[in-house]
Amino acid sequence: MLKPQQNQEQGKLKQTIDITSGISFVGIFFCLTIIAITLMSSSFNSPIVKNNYYYAYAATAEEKQQRETNNNNNKNNISLPNLIQQGSPYLGDPSTAPITIVDFSDFQCYLCARYVKATEPIINQTYIQTGKAVLVFKHLPNRGFDSINSSIAAQCANDQGKFWDFHQLLYKNQKPIDSGWVSKENLKKFAAKISGLDMNKYNSCFESQKYKSFVEEDVALASSLGFQDTPSFVIVNSKDGSNPEILKGAHPFASFKAIIDKKLREVEDSSK
Repeated sequence: MLKPQQNQEQGKLKQTIDITSGISFVGIFFCLTIIAITLMSSSFNSPIVKNNYYYAYAATAEEKQQRETNNNNNKNNISLPNLIQQGSPYLGDPSTAPITIVDFSDFQCYLCARYVKATEPIINQTYIQTGKAVLVFKHLPNRGFDSINSSIAAQCANDQGKFWDFHQLLYKNQKPIDSGWVSKENLKKFAAKISGLDMNKYNSCFESQKYKSFVEEDVALASSLGFQDTPSFVIVNSKDGSNPEILKGAHPFASFKAIIDKKLREVEDSSK
């Protein structure tokens, strides 16, 4: 049996241990809090990487707004280098052509088909093959409900360098709007007719709707240019997309020739 003095000493010892434990816990908690604050502060001031660019500090609201504005400006930039970078299909040699013809069309548009059959071959022979111009295709699928799928399908063919084969095939076999001729099943059948097209890759691209947002951005670009009908064209200086000349409708070759020749003379005069 413990004596009263021993009981008193053990009580003091236990009290001391409890106080020490409490102090230790508070000390550990305080240290962890300091470490956490230091790490958070460090992360706010450390460089971050976004879109392959390095930023010294987290962006302010103004900086984010400016970057968004720059991105939108790039989307609306119709210079040839930017259009190619976006993934737009094109014909011609970008390294030599001073003029770019941008064609906004719908695969279900009968006027577009008329232009493709009657006028585009002459433009190709006269200006594209001679290195004077590049032809760029942009999607404006507003003729019918099935139009957007035909645009997405064509972009998937473009992944394998077969856009213009698909383009010609669709216009050659064009039927009345939304009659089912460009249903998903028929679009796959058209693709299967193209020599050298990997159908597994094509089907994966098409089924995932890989290029839906791409086509929607083309539509937004058309709207920014005031285009609602197809075909609509804008003819610009290749280098920077400047001095746009707009032509709406399936005009004969002479209408294109007048604008292109004028722009070619302007480019020649400016280089003197």
